[in-house]
Amino acid sequence: MSTKSLQREVFPTRMAFILAAIGSAIGLGNIWRFPYVAFENGGGAFLIPYLVALLTAGIPILFFDYVLGHRSRSSAPMSFRVVSKSFEPLGWFQTGVATVIGIYYAVIIGWALSYTVFSITEAWGDDAGTFFEATYLHAGELSLGNAFSFVPGILIPLIIVWVIVLGVLFLGVQGGIARFSKIFIPVLVVLFLALVVRSLFLPGAVDGLNALFTPDFSALAKADVWVAAYGQIFFSLSVGFGIMVTYAAYLRRRTNLTGSGLVVAFSNSSFEILAGVGVFAALGFMAHAAGTGVDEVAAGGVGLAFVGFPTLISQMPGGPIFGVLFFLSLVFAGLSSLISIIQVPVQAVAEKLGISNRTSLAIVGGGMALVSLLTMPTATGLTVLDVADAFANNIGIVGGALLAIIAVAWIKRSTPLLRDHLNAISSFRIGKMWTIALTIITPIVLGFMLVQQIWTYATTGYTETSADIIGWVIIAVLIIAAVVLSVLPWPRASQEFTDRAVEANDADTKAYPELYTPAHMTGFDDNPTTGTTGADAARRTEGDNR
Repeated sequence: MSTKSLQREVFPTRMAFILAAIGSAIGLGNIWRFPYVAFENGGGAFLIPYLVALLTAGIPILFFDYVLGHRSRSSAPMSFRVVSKSFEPLGWFQTGVATVIGIYYAVIIGWALSYTVFSITEAWGDDAGTFFEATYLHAGELSLGNAFSFVPGILIPLIIVWVIVLGVLFLGVQGGIARFSKIFIPVLVVLFLALVVRSLFLPGAVDGLNALFTPDFSALAKADVWVAAYGQIFFSLSVGFGIMVTYAAYLRRRTNLTGSGLVVAFSNSSFEILAGVGVFAALGFMAHAAGTGVDEVAAGGVGLAFVGFPTLISQMPGGPIFGVLFFLSLVFAGLSSLISIIQVPVQAVAEKLGISNRTSLAIVGGGMALVSLLTMPTATGLTVLDVADAFANNIGIVGGALLAIIAVAWIKRSTPLLRDHLNAISSFRIGKMWTIALTIITPIVLGFMLVQQIWTYATTGYTETSADIIGWVIIAVLIIAAVVLSVLPWPRASQEFTDRAVEANDADTKAYPELYTPAHMTGFDDNPTTGTTGADAARRTEGDNR
C-alpha cells in the first residue's frame, strides 16, 4: 500500500468540522442529564462552578485532544504513539472505551425512535413506567435465559439505527459525516427550540424555571457540587475517548484549532442551558397539573426521558406534537454522537491494518452492530446497558483521560510543543493558564473522580448485585486488548504518512509567525478527494480557517 493511498479525507470547511464536533458533543446527556444535575446542585448557583469547570478543564482538555489528532493527522493510537511509542496503549484504551459506548448507545437511540412513534397515539397509556420496563423492554433479571430472550420491538428500531449510522460513515468524512452534520444539527436546534417555546407557554412553566434557576449559593461550599460541575463538563464535551482526536485528524494542515474549540465548547454549553429551560418548564407544568412541587417530579437520565416525559405528554394539550418533537430531538442528538463514536475505532483499525476506511467500517462497524444486536434488545439489555455505561464513563473515560494527561504532560513533558503548535495556527493564543489548567487542575479533579468511583464500585458496588462483574470484565478486557494491539506492528504506509504529517506540522510551528506567507503555503495537505495540492487547498481555505 502506498503512502498516497493513505491520504486522509478532510472536512471541506472549518464550519463542517465545527458542526460535526458540536453534533458529537450534543448528545443525550445534554438533554436529560444537565437539567437534573443543575437542579440538584444549587440551581442557578450551579452555573458558577459549571463555568469555572468549562474554562479550567473542559476547554483545556478539548484543545489537548485537538492538537494530538491534528499534529499527527492520525487516529488516537497513532497520535499517542507519536508522543512516545510506549503511550500507544493509551490510544487503544480510549478507542476501546468508544467501542463499548457505541455498542450500547445505539439502543437508546432505538428507544427514542420507537417513542417518536408511540407519542402519536400515547401508546404508554396511564402508566408510563410499567409500559417502559415491562411492556416495551420486557426487562428481567440478569440470567442466561433472559440473555437470549429477544424483544422484536427493540430489535427492529435498533437495526434501523445501525443501518443509518453505518450508511453515513460509508459515505466518508465529506459525503457522510460533514453532510449529515450540516443538515441535521440545524434541524436538531430548530426542533428543540420549538419544544422549548411550547414548554414556556404551559401553565406552571414559570414555577419550573424558578426551581431550576433560583440560586442556592450555600451549595458552592460543597465539594460534591464542584465535582458534579466538572463531571458534567467532562462527559458532555466528548473528550477523553478519542472522538476529538480522530475528528481533528481530518482537519486541513492550517486550521484555527482554538477558535473552533471555543465555538464547540460554548455551543455545547448553550444547548445544555437551553435544554434546562425546556425540560424544567415542562416539569413545572407537570407539577402544576399534579398539585405538587417541582422537586417531586424532577428526575434525570433514562427515567426522565422514557417515563417522566411520556407522563407529561399524556397530561398536556397537544401532547403528541410535543412528544414527537422531544423524541426526534433525542434521535438526532444521539445519531450525531454515535456517528462520531464509531468513527474512532474504524479509523484506528484502518490505520493499524493498512486497509481502507470502508473495509474497516465493514469489519469494526459491522462487528459492533452485531454485538449490539445480540446483547441490547434482550430482557437483560437494560441491566447490561446500565452497568456498561457506568463503568465505561466513570472509570474508562475518566481513567483514560487522566493517564493520557499524566503521560503526555508530566512524563514526556510535551505540553510546550503542543501549545506552540496550537498557537502557530490558531487565532486565540494560549499560554501558561492552559498549561496550568491541563497539568494541575484537570488531573486533580479527574484523579479525585476516578478514586472515588473505584472505591465506591469496589466496596459497595454499583448495582449491589452480581451484574457488577460485567463492568469489571469490560475494563479488564479493554486494558488487555490495548496492550496486545500495541504490540502488533504498524504498516509502513501508515507510519510514513504520520511521519510526514508530524514533520510538516512541526515545520509550521517553527515557521510561526511567518506561517501565512506565500512561501509557506506548501506542504502536507494534498487532498485526493478533490485533486488539489496542499498549496492550492491552503490558499483556497485560508480565509475560512482563520
